[in-house]
Amino acid sequence: MIRISLLAFLLLLLPTSSYAARAPASFSAARSVLAASSSPGNAYDAGFSVVRTASVAGDLSVFGGSIITAAPVSGDELLLAGSIKSRARVGGDLRVVGGSINIEEAVAGDLVAFGFSVHDSGRAGGSVFIVAANTTLSAGAAGPVTIYGNNISIAGDFASNVNIVASGRITLVASTTIAGKLSYEAPEEATIPVSATIRGGIEYTSASYLPDAGTSRILAVISIGFFLFVRILGALILAGLLAGLFPRLAEAIVERAVTSRPSKILLTILLGFAAFVVTPVLFLLLALTFVGFGLALLLFVSYIFVVLFAIIYAGILLGGLFARRYMHRDSVLWHDGVLGMLALSLIALVPYVGIFIAALFTTFSAGALLLVFFHFAFPHEDHTPELL
Repeated sequence: MIRISLLAFLLLLLPTSSYAARAPASFSAARSVLAASSSPGNAYDAGFSVVRTASVAGDLSVFGGSIITAAPVSGDELLLAGSIKSRARVGGDLRVVGGSINIEEAVAGDLVAFGFSVHDSGRAGGSVFIVAANTTLSAGAAGPVTIYGNNISIAGDFASNVNIVASGRITLVASTTIAGKLSYEAPEEATIPVSATIRGGIEYTSASYLPDAGTSRILAVISIGFFLFVRILGALILAGLLAGLFPRLAEAIVERAVTSRPSKILLTILLGFAAFVVTPVLFLLLALTFVGFGLALLLFVSYIFVVLFAIIYAGILLGGLFARRYMHRDSVLWHDGVLGMLALSLIALVPYVGIFIAALFTTFSAGALLLVFFHFAFPHEDHTPELL
């Protein structure tokens, strides 16, 4: 399928006739183009909105946001746009690439279309090749038909074989006639009415597009890896920002971890652990009363912020300890937060031991943050640092 699609797309961009060598070409380019003058040779239009109401004696090539062709083209037609409406006969081949494609008149030659939705109510005199999410052919075709897509509906008289590969539904409208063979691959059998005639027989290949067990495991691993990458990247950015914007707060937490006695460090950890465990119980009890519901909501929001800041400052703490131990620097810089958060994220990936270490750093950070905020809100004479 991929090779055929690429080949068709390359053929789509190649010049298809030598008419330009025998007659002068016309060029139009603007934000909005209204081509109301006939072209004796090839015509080339470009713009956000292109409307052609005059005939073209040669080939027509248009590039734009929205294209409407309402005059016949004697040669081939190449249209590239988001929205395409072909409302006039095409004497040669029609090649279109767009989002929404609507073909209302006959095409004497081949039809090649790449888009999100393709609706062809004209009839192609040659072969038809379509790649689209949703395709509707309502007037048949004189040549062989190949369609790749999701939901596909066909109707009319088809003079040759019809080959379809679909990931969704395939529907034949009543009284559809296929002179050749209908070959299709889809998750379920096509809806074929009894009035449809298929002279060459039907070949159905059942295809499930759900991934097998091995593919599902690979996709699961990729999804988990992407989630971890995004989570770690977000934590690194937050740690760098907080360490750079509030260095005094980071230095105060690191200073508490370095200079405090083991008993004081243990009490800080217990304070953080108590905040993590007791606070949810408290706002649940408050939420049971009408008066305390607002206070419970405020406490819940505060709890979320404390948990988030505790996790981020756990990484900043680790980075600050590294800076003091190996760089002999008391100040905490933004890259210390980034490196510390990266190290803590990698440590947390280690089963059991890593999670325990990360939990210790996080609970200590939570307790230290609560103590710092308490002293900042209720300063004493001997403890009034400007932390923010």
